[in-house]
Amino acid sequence: MQGRKLTNGFMLSRVGVKGVKKPVQVNRGDRTVTLICTIDVFVDLPSDQKGSHLSRNLEVISDVVDQCLSAPVSGLEDLAATISVNLLKRHEYATYSESIITAEYFLERTVPSGRKTMESYKLMAMAVDRQGNGLKKMIGVEIIGMTACPCAMETVRDLQKGNLRNRDEFVPNITHNQRNVTTILMEVPENFTVEANDLIEIAEKSFSSPTFEILKRAEEAQVVILAHENPKFVEDVVRANLTRILEKYGDLPDDTTVTVRSESQESIHKHNAFAERVTTLGELKGND
Repeated sequence: MQGRKLTNGFMLSRVGVKGVKKPVQVNRGDRTVTLICTIDVFVDLPSDQKGSHLSRNLEVISDVVDQCLSAPVSGLEDLAATISVNLLKRHEYATYSESIITAEYFLERTVPSGRKTMESYKLMAMAVDRQGNGLKKMIGVEIIGMTACPCAMETVRDLQKGNLRNRDEFVPNITHNQRNVTTILMEVPENFTVEANDLIEIAEKSFSSPTFEILKRAEEAQVVILAHENPKFVEDVVRANLTRILEKYGDLPDDTTVTVRSESQESIHKHNAFAERVTTLGELKGND
């Protein structure tokens, strides 16, 4: 049925399956972790073919992931790349393949009081393979943090000063807060590595403050104080990430692509604030 020829069809950019869950073992340095991954895969479909052979996608995923159980992969981006390459081999009619992998991930972090805690993050990997145009793989993270609005802070400060009898009286830094979700997605060139742990650290340092699953009352106060001492627009968050990415990975090739997007979930508005930059390391080095 899928292989039937059409005479009046249209080419489709992506056809595939989404939401395939698999356990994957990843070995990074001296640490091996098992991640529960959600995998989406796609290939293009020519205009003269009725349908794509979807079962082949599941067979490719199973074959590649089963090998990981006995020989862990070095990174999710490598797993995505292997899947994409094999998709093109199995779909002889396709010229494009894409695989996207997401997984929950935990790291030990330190709250402002010095107490250790385990925090959750989202890992992302993506690979695209085009016939005659090579393979491209990417690794990324999605991080939740906190921003404190600098605009409201300045306005509140001015209003308070105008209502104070003694202009030298202490004025606290008062503003509204936002939960900020930042995503970093970086290309991983051949013979180079990009560490997801580094991207997590870059993102957390770019917020007004990182956030934590469990905080005692005094620790909550420390997080709030830290955020209010470092107020940021969503634009500031993106630029801070780009600056730190360039400092950490400036030795990668200039054509390495970088995407940073950040969304602040507003507390006093019914809308959210959003900023994004899609660029290359070469453009960043030129301060573009």
